[in-house]
Parts: sequence; structure tokens; C-alpha cells
Amino acid sequence: MSEERQALIEKLRLKDPALSEEKAGMLIDLLREDFEATYAKAGYEYQGEEMSKRIVEQWIDNYGDRISEVAAMNEKYAAILKNDDIH
Repeated sequence: MSEERQALIEKLRLKDPALSEEKAGMLIDLLREDFEATYAKAGYEYQGEEMSKRIVEQWIDNYGDRISEVAAMNEKYAAILKNDDIH
């Protein structure tokens, strides 16, 4: 998923240029993991990386320019955005 991951990172950074590539990558990974975990907990069968990519892409389209606001509601995401060691 490395090419697809990079495309998602670039898309997120276009929506929120203040995000570094590293922070955007970490957010993409967390979004994907959260979706897959939630989907599994709901009892659905794993639909593969393509489904995860589509959902994360949808979230970027809908919330990418407000990712800081959305992340502030979740400790994991907020910690990434506040960490000055990650550029």
C-alpha cells in the first residue's frame, strides 16, 4: 500500500498544508487502523486494503481541511499534532 499511502498523504497535505509529511503519514495510518478495527468489532469481514483506502480517502475529502479540529477530539490524533518532535 506504499504508493497508495503516499497518495493519501499528499491528498491530506493538500487539504492541510501545515501538516508535515511525517505527521500526515501517521494520521493516515491511524485512520486506516481505526477504520479496520471498528469494522472488525462490528462483526464485518475484512474487505481488504482497497476498502480501507476508500474510507480514508472519503474522510480526507470530508475532514482533511479540518483535521486539527477532528483530531482534537481523539487523544491519539491530538498527540501526533501536538508533538513538536515530529515535523
